[in-house]
Parts: sequence; structure tokens; C-alpha cells
Amino acid sequence: MSESDDQPKTKNKSVISSGNEELDGKLGGGLPINSVNLIEGGSGSGKSVLAQQITWGSLQDGFSAAVFTTENTVKSLVKQMQSIDLDVLDHLLLGALRIYPIELGALGDQAPNLLLQAMHKEKSRDVIVVDSFTSAIIHSTDEKNTIRFFEGCKRLTSEGVTIIIVLHSDAMDSEFINPIRSMCDAHLQLRSEQDGQRLVKLLQVVKIRGAASSTGAIVGFEVEPGWGMRVIPISKARG
Repeated sequence: MSESDDQPKTKNKSVISSGNEELDGKLGGGLPINSVNLIEGGSGSGKSVLAQQITWGSLQDGFSAAVFTTENTVKSLVKQMQSIDLDVLDHLLLGALRIYPIELGALGDQAPNLLLQAMHKEKSRDVIVVDSFTSAIIHSTDEKNTIRFFEGCKRLTSEGVTIIIVLHSDAMDSEFINPIRSMCDAHLQLRSEQDGQRLVKLLQVVKIRGAASSTGAIVGFEVEPGWGMRVIPISKARG
């Protein structure tokens, strides 16, 4: 069933599930609703796949979502998610999911502000995903715009929105990114490590509001075509 902007938000769940039981276990059950969540990592570390997994899980639970993507068109994102067994086409056709391709790099210093304005127009959604915010930072000469963007995201969460922001680790120096991390309710950090002949992906749960027991948890995972995101034992992940 499609969801109109006038319908109330889903209220019977306290977390956003990834739809992957093993992964949720490492996240303390899932991401807290009405929160700002940062997914951070280097190139090829699985940031987008994780964001897509959480988007799919939220839709499966009856939440509505909007995705702002600098990486895909609507068609390519749907196809990419289908290739890893995360089919969102029905959700898109029924209105539960909206996808907005964006070119933040072309907007210069105004990119963070204009993106925030676009997100405000989607505040009737339960979940808003930005994949990724990196180009807005790279092409901005005023770091204050980025701080204001995250402050604006915090205000949006008070209206019942859960926000997931994907960011490349090398986009900002550590002195600047640390305050950004501290503003977020959850911080998930990804990296890739060589294990013999293969490259495995590791997810570290740096922090999740209300789920202290998960802090520091490290999850190994692989992404397999037709199967999706598969959690693997940490000992295996590290060889």
C-alpha cells in the first residue's frame, strides 16, 4: 500500500532493522529511530551496500524511505540492489520508496544547504538516506556549511525522521570529522582487509545510541551476487 504524506509515521518499532538478523545482532537490534547515523569508510569498503541493506530492511518492516544518491540513477540503483537480492521495485512503484539522483559536486558551497532543503521536503518519510555526502564536502570551501548540515539533520530527527549519511573517510581531515562523528547517534566504520587471496570487508560499530553493549563490535561480511550481504565469522574475516 502506498503511503501519502498525510499518513502517520510507523510508531510500533523502536529500531530500523537491516533485515539481516546476524547484522542486527551486532547493531544491538538495529539503528535507533529518530537518529542521525554515519556510515563511514574508504573506497570499496561496502558503505553503499550497507546503506542499501538498511534501506531494504526498513522497507520490509513497513517504514517509508527516501534515498538521495550521487552514485546512481533510479534505474541503476534498483538494478544494483536487485543484483544482491534486495529487490525494492515494488516499494518504489507503490510509493513507499522515493529515489532522487543528485549532483552535489555541481552545487559548490550551497550543496549542503540545498540538500538539507530537499530533505526537508521528504520529512514525511520515516528514513532518509544520503549516499553519499562526500562530494558536497569536497567541493565546499566553507566547513561551517557541513556543520550546519548535520545540525539541520539533528533538527529533522525531532520530527520523526531517521537519517543515514554515507561518507568517504578521506573527505575530511580528522580534526574536522571528529566533531561530525560526535554529533551522530550512531557511527559505523567500514574498511577492507586482505585475507590471503581475497579482500574481506569489516564493519566496526563505533557507537550506537542506547546500545552500549554493541560498541566496538566488529563484523566481517562478504557481498555475493544473488545473495547479498553475508556476515562471516570474525576469525575467518581476519584469517
